[in-house]
Amino acid sequence: MKIVIINYGAGNIQSIKFAIKRLGYEAILSHDVNEIRNADKVIFPGVGEASSAMKKLRESHLDKLIPTLTQPVLGICLGMQLMCNGSEEGNTKGLGIFDVDVVRFSKKVKVPQIGWNQIAKLKSVLFNDVDEKSHIYLVHSFYAPICKQTIATSSYGVDYSAALMHDNFYGTQFHPEKSSDIGERILVNFLKM
Repeated sequence: MKIVIINYGAGNIQSIKFAIKRLGYEAILSHDVNEIRNADKVIFPGVGEASSAMKKLRESHLDKLIPTLTQPVLGICLGMQLMCNGSEEGNTKGLGIFDVDVVRFSKKVKVPQIGWNQIAKLKSVLFNDVDEKSHIYLVHSFYAPICKQTIATSSYGVDYSAALMHDNFYGTQFHPEKSSDIGERILVNFLKM
């Protein structure tokens, strides 16, 4: 199985690569259009600020490629947010895969949300053998509101989308690579799709 982690200069790619290796698989880091297109599974990570990350995607023409992929694609954290219509962060236009706009948490809560939180209302094979109220690890100041593509929720001052799905595209606001056994189970479920 060919697993490609998109390397566009805005990701926590090494920790994801190590997590995949712990599961017994090898992943390659690439920004090559053909290599990504020919992968069996694609992981789209992201850490940082939305508008600068989107600029990097446009510069490498990955903004045009990613929405056309037909294999399973997993966006993580900022990767998931960039797959949405847009984000309040830097007034950024997204890839439009998930039909929702990312917004900032209200001033009533401390941002960023850092640490462990629970996921609930789990839908999709991504969460096979994952229990309701399992704990996952998050670091974020912006979130996708609950929408028709929500397949898991979490709560931090407001209920929000912890995971999204549309066709072959999946996104997690949390970091499965940092979410212990639960995160490993979610990664295995994705790799077995």
